[in-house]
Amino acid sequence: MIATRNLRRARILIVGSGDVGLRCVDQLRARPARPRVFALARRAERADILRAAGATPVAGDLDARASLARLAGLADVVLHLAPPPKDGDGDLRTRRLVAALKARRRSAARPATAGQATSIVPERTGRASRATPARPRLVYASTTGVYGDCGGARIDETRAPRPANARAKRRVAAERLLRRATARGALSATIARIPGIYAATRLPLARLEKRTPALLDADDVYTSHIHADDLAAIMLRLATHGRSARVIHASDDSEMKMGTYFDRVADAFGLARAPRVSRAQAERELDPVLLSFMRESRRLDNARLKRELRVRLRYPDVDAFLRTLPPRP
Repeated sequence: MIATRNLRRARILIVGSGDVGLRCVDQLRARPARPRVFALARRAERADILRAAGATPVAGDLDARASLARLAGLADVVLHLAPPPKDGDGDLRTRRLVAALKARRRSAARPATAGQATSIVPERTGRASRATPARPRLVYASTTGVYGDCGGARIDETRAPRPANARAKRRVAAERLLRRATARGALSATIARIPGIYAATRLPLARLEKRTPALLDADDVYTSHIHADDLAAIMLRLATHGRSARVIHASDDSEMKMGTYFDRVADAFGLARAPRVSRAQAERELDPVLLSFMRESRRLDNARLKRELRVRLRYPDVDAFLRTLPPRP
C-alpha cells in the first residue's frame, strides 16, 4: 500500500517513460517532499534522459521477462504507461510486469541502472531493511478505444467495452488481467481510459500542413481529448485516491467533432483548414490506421473524474489551451 496519500514517502516506478511519463516525473519533483522515482529503461540512452529528468533508471525490458526480476518489491506505486505489443489480441507486456511485481522478496534492493550489470546489490544504509510492499498500487493507462464505435453517444465508465480493432483488444486484455490480479490480491489496480492526448508538441500541425482531409460534418465523428499535463496529474491523483479495480475517464470537457478540432488548431496557428471529404471518399483515399480513428464516434462523461478524484483540470477543454498560445505575428 502507499505510505501516505500524498506520496510523500512512496517509492514510485514509472513503466513507459515517454512524454507523459516524463511529465509525471516533473510534477513529482515539483512537490515539496519528493518521493523516490524509478523508471524502467530499455536502452542506455533513455536512461540518461531519465536520470537528467530526476528519475532513477532501472534497466529492464517488458519484452524480456528475465530482465524484470529486479522490479519485485521495488515500488509502492507503479504507473503503467507502456503500450501493449504491436501484434496479437493479448498483452504479454502487462502479464510479464504483473508477474514481476507479484514475486516476493524479503527486503528491498538497489536496482541495477541501465547500462550497468543486471545483478541487484542490497542497499547498505545502516538501517533495517525496508519491508517489501505486499500489494503495490498500479495505475494503468488504457484507452477509450476499448469502447469501439458508440454512434456519437455520451458514455460513462459503465459502458461495456466492444473493441473494434486489434489495438483496443490488447488494451481490454490488459485491463482484464489487472482486474484478475487485483481480485487475487497480487496488487491494487486502477484503470484510466484515455482519449486523444494533446500538448504544444502534440498537435496535428504536420497533418494540417500536408492538407490531409477531414470528414464532412455530416459524416464526422465525435472525439475527446486531454492535455498531457492534465493527464500526468490525473495519473498521480489516481495513485493516491483511485479506487481498487475502478475505471476512470481521463478526459476533459471537450465535446467536438474531429474536423472541428482540426479547424480550431488550424485557426490558432494561422494555417489553412483541412479540406473535407465524404466518408466514402475517405475510405478510398486515406491510410487505414487513420481511418480506424475516423470510424469511432463517442463523447465521454468525466463526472467520475471530478466527483471521486476532485480533479480540477488546468485545461478544461482544447480551446482553453489554445487561448494560452502567443498571438500570431
